[in-house]
Amino acid sequence: MKGEGKRSRGRCLAYVAAFIVFQTAIILAFALIVMRIKTPKVRFGAVSVENFSTGNSSSPFFDMRLMAQVTVKNTNFGHFKYENSTIKILYGGMQVGEVAVVKARARARQTKKFNVTIDISSANLSSNSNLGNDIATGVLPLSSEAKLSGKVHLLKVIKKKKSAGMSCTMGINLGTRAVQDLKCK
Repeated sequence: MKGEGKRSRGRCLAYVAAFIVFQTAIILAFALIVMRIKTPKVRFGAVSVENFSTGNSSSPFFDMRLMAQVTVKNTNFGHFKYENSTIKILYGGMQVGEVAVVKARARARQTKKFNVTIDISSANLSSNSNLGNDIATGVLPLSSEAKLSGKVHLLKVIKKKKSAGMSCTMGINLGTRAVQDLKCK
């Protein structure tokens, strides 16, 4: 009978030790997978051109309206609240268009999509010798920049500041009035 008590205590200690190891593994997996906060991604989804006009006379110009779908992909287990921001369209490093992005929230593990309309004009460009050449070749190279700053909220307790950035390049085919080679980083 004396041996049975020692065996049952040994088994009980083994079960407690196994339970502690199991709980530690679960907590470690939770901390490494769920609590890891990643930077959300912002990109252009689809872009189309409307109200398009160009001129290749002695003073080349372009005016157009871009209709773009913007996607904010949040891969975190908490929602991403971002503040008001802007999307800038650039030609040759100079700003030719801008649109405001109102503050919103991308839900946990989802992609938020919204549409923007961007009016683009070469009126603010200085005399750029490349503009006439680009219009003559039939493809107008544009780029875009945006930065959405906000916080990722995990479990309504943990808040971590993150900034989602966008840098896209595209070419506007002047013959077909379509966007080609849209690449975002």
